[in-house]
Amino acid sequence: MVRLYNLHPFGSQQVVPCQWEPEQVCCGGSDALFVAAGCKVEAFAVQGEELCRQRCAFSTLGRVLRMAYSEAEVLLLKLESDPIHGESVDHHPQETSNPLKEAEGVSNETSQLESEDFVICLKPMELIGEKCEQSGISVKLESTGLEDEKVKYLRVRHLLYRRFAPDISSYVLSDNIKLHSLQLLPIHQSGFHPDENDLSPKKEMPNLFCFFSLPHVGYLYMVVKSVELMSVYWYPEKSQQAVLTPQFLHVITSSRKDASVRSGTPHVAEAAWNLYLVNTTAPVQLYKEMVDYSNSYKTVKTESCLHLLSEAHLLVRAALMDGSQLEPAEKAELLEAFKESCGHLGDCYSRLTTEQSHLALPYYKMSGLSLAEVLARVDWTEESESQKYERGLVFYINHSLYENLDEELSKELAAKVAQIFHMAEPKQLPHVLSSPSMKNIDPLTALHYLRKLDSCGVSPVLVTLTKAAVALKMGDLDMYRNEMKSHSEMKLVYGFILEPRLLIQQWKGQIVPTELAIDLKETQPGLLVASVLGLQKNDKIGIVETDSFFKVLCGKDEDAVPQLLIDFWEAQLVACLPNVVLEELFFKLISQYVWRLSERRCPDTVPLRTAEDLINACSHYGLVNPWVHVLTTSDSLADKNYTDDLLKLQSLICSPSLDVASIIPFLEPLSEDTVAGLSTHALCHTRLQEYEQCIDTLLERCPEAVIAYANQELKEDHWILWWKKLLPELCQRVKSGGERSHLHLSLLKETLSVIAVGLDLRDFLNVLPEDGAAAFFLPYLLFCSRKKSLT
Repeated sequence: MVRLYNLHPFGSQQVVPCQWEPEQVCCGGSDALFVAAGCKVEAFAVQGEELCRQRCAFSTLGRVLRMAYSEAEVLLLKLESDPIHGESVDHHPQETSNPLKEAEGVSNETSQLESEDFVICLKPMELIGEKCEQSGISVKLESTGLEDEKVKYLRVRHLLYRRFAPDISSYVLSDNIKLHSLQLLPIHQSGFHPDENDLSPKKEMPNLFCFFSLPHVGYLYMVVKSVELMSVYWYPEKSQQAVLTPQFLHVITSSRKDASVRSGTPHVAEAAWNLYLVNTTAPVQLYKEMVDYSNSYKTVKTESCLHLLSEAHLLVRAALMDGSQLEPAEKAELLEAFKESCGHLGDCYSRLTTEQSHLALPYYKMSGLSLAEVLARVDWTEESESQKYERGLVFYINHSLYENLDEELSKELAAKVAQIFHMAEPKQLPHVLSSPSMKNIDPLTALHYLRKLDSCGVSPVLVTLTKAAVALKMGDLDMYRNEMKSHSEMKLVYGFILEPRLLIQQWKGQIVPTELAIDLKETQPGLLVASVLGLQKNDKIGIVETDSFFKVLCGKDEDAVPQLLIDFWEAQLVACLPNVVLEELFFKLISQYVWRLSERRCPDTVPLRTAEDLINACSHYGLVNPWVHVLTTSDSLADKNYTDDLLKLQSLICSPSLDVASIIPFLEPLSEDTVAGLSTHALCHTRLQEYEQCIDTLLERCPEAVIAYANQELKEDHWILWWKKLLPELCQRVKSGGERSHLHLSLLKETLSVIAVGLDLRDFLNVLPEDGAAAFFLPYLLFCSRKKSLT
């Protein structure tokens, strides 16, 4: 009887009686065993009631050399159809060249090259793809049931050629390079047909591995999409046979003759040989045994515990990867064991001082444990001030608090966390206290630890802001004001950039302003806007988040826009942030200015900057032309806020950065019957060089502004409009009379004065209307004539 010692994955052994000496062994699925000896093959049952009973025996035509079992103003070559004569179809499974054939080729080639005086050793070789044809081994495709007409369109594409040869420097025997194991290992993925009406399961084969084994080394290739060497396995002793499974690599080595070992099995008349089968233990059962065994190392904090738990974790994970054969209950049990193993590994990495201590974070995450549950697993000592906390635990807590966990720690656990960072990482304490998960911490406890940070090299302004936040939470306004006055506004902005959560937090996917942000909105809105702008400039908050922040802070719904958000948009334009799309920002501001002007709405708070401030500070706010001011001064009923919004809107329309045509739809709410609508539409038409339309509008609505408009806009190529457009229009209106005839007459005189200066006598005569009175135009004719004689 063969006895097994320290083979942990195995639970028991069975004896299979064979009539002949076993030479080749192959597993047939999970319930059959094939044993080959010479030209005979026996099949045995290895599960169920017929355990170790022979099912059948059959003979082969020749000696069995290799045996494998598989379901299918495979061959290891790829068959393809010829794309010229037929459709290009891949015939799977695929195949690389036969290793046994290669070994024979190496042997024959070597014998031919050997002579009496020299032995020529071939070098190891690996050829992939089309280079395989350089191996010298020819492959002929013969018809095996296919129609002869189709065979001639098929061709063989080589994927992999591997030749094994001894290293001449090691003087090894040729036996050490003989291939003894070849295996194809498909990894299936279970799923369902894409057709909703067909719920039958299907199997996909995303991975197909090819495994070669020599006496001292094994090679694993992936051969589905591309041929790639995945792993090389070195054996500590000479191997006889190797089998690769999704979970383990099983290697049979030579582990020795011993005369004292005697067989204890009864004599079977029909059988002269015994084959021993080893049954494996269920993964969950084996996992539990390994975890129980690891507990003996738990208290001494050694890496032996970590090693055992890592093997147990890999065992469960490997079983889950081959989940196509699992029942739902088995899979659920494995998943639970997997999460439990992740928790155990997280405990190990959190309490051991190793280079991989940071792995506590991913393992705790995979375990599904909450931060409070992890903290509950920590072994707290009575002498809390002298407690030593390993960096794995500190790393996990620190990163967890930086994430949006949506988990509030209790007052006691929050105090424990503050204590941990006070002892282990005092520089991180302001950041830890700013986490929304720490909102239940006692303010006095937080201040106690913060006041000890003065000599720890932490940013003073960050400590100050954290103290101010705690003081505000306590209701100590004197302490709060004193802390906020201890640094300049620029330094306070820098402190908020170091820790944005002092102003903005997220809870269950929603933006939540802090108490500090709410107070700054009332007392120092300029500092608040500058700080949020600094966060955006340093990629600490996105554009969408800032808009939501100001709306929530000001108690507005999604449709309403508070003045503080408009202040922030204006500050964005002034700062010229690189990650802000100017066009979108223009649209936001213009739509708000237009809405307030059309509805005669005042800002809900006093704007931080006036129109003059923005024009002087930002190139995106252009200078407004003087003729526009003539229009706006005619509205004597407009208040200060109204005129300031109008001036900001007009300034943006005059911006050199703005595409005027794109904003015309936003101006529709402004009617041209109002001063705001008239001025903005006239500005847009002017920017689009629609001067004649602007002249008509101004003559009709505000003729006082026509001459100022013409002096500003009708220059160079457009100067001709003075006599082509403006002069005829004014002459016509003077003749028509009406209430404004005196104003029109005054404008006509100013127009004639400008034209008379710019034109000579002949041109001036040509532009005068033919039905005009000579006496009226005589002074201007005399001026042109006198100007001509002077020149």
